[in-house]
Amino acid sequence: MTGVRTVAKRRKLSNPLALAVMVLLGERPMHPYEIARVLRQRGKEHSIKINYGSLYTVVQNLEKHGFVTVADVQRQGNRPERTLYGLTDEGRVEMHDWLADVVAVPAQEYPAFEAGLSLIGALHPDEAVELLTERAAALEIQAAALRGVLAKLDAELPRLFMLETDYRARMVEAEAGWVRHLLDEVAAGRLTGADEWRSWHETGDMPEGWSELEERFPAFDPASDPAATADGGQPAVPVTSTEKEDRPGSTT
Repeated sequence: MTGVRTVAKRRKLSNPLALAVMVLLGERPMHPYEIARVLRQRGKEHSIKINYGSLYTVVQNLEKHGFVTVADVQRQGNRPERTLYGLTDEGRVEMHDWLADVVAVPAQEYPAFEAGLSLIGALHPDEAVELLTERAAALEIQAAALRGVLAKLDAELPRLFMLETDYRARMVEAEAGWVRHLLDEVAAGRLTGADEWRSWHETGDMPEGWSELEERFPAFDPASDPAATADGGQPAVPVTSTEKEDRPGSTT
């Protein structure tokens, strides 16, 4: 396939809240207080990390970069002036291009669970199984709750306005399914490296061959070498001999 973007353009601002503000101001000029109200009304805090206290700062940064400008200043009676902001022509271009990048280009987002999986070998296998079972149950509850919300709103809102909730529900369901599959692998003895993992924790001795893994894979990068993970991924704990003193059961 040609014309596929793999890297997003580097932008002056990267806070998704700034993008949300520009999208709203693309609809009509607004005061920051109204921006906050509309974000709440539309439930955007579920898909965008929003610090309402920093909203004025976000607007000021957008203005500094020429993406928004003062559209009007209103005064009602003795109330303080209300400054309404609108998108500039440059802001409309930036909003479109930024949103297009977000939709088209997969980004490395470093989720906490992925980090935990990369380090899970530091836990005893039995504890890891208990924790993963707990996570799977919590995910299934979340998925059911999201499906309940979608079912309730389906008769009231066009699907276009529920895409992020449907996406979240499907991602939660997919993660729950993946965790359950991993637990099945462990229970059935199909997870390669699991025996060495248990032995490491129960004896404190580094499994034979593990200390050489870093030498065999000096620049292991699954993202740049998909074939390297075709068999299911890297070992749970790539540990070198220099880390031996940190292994379970070691003494100093």
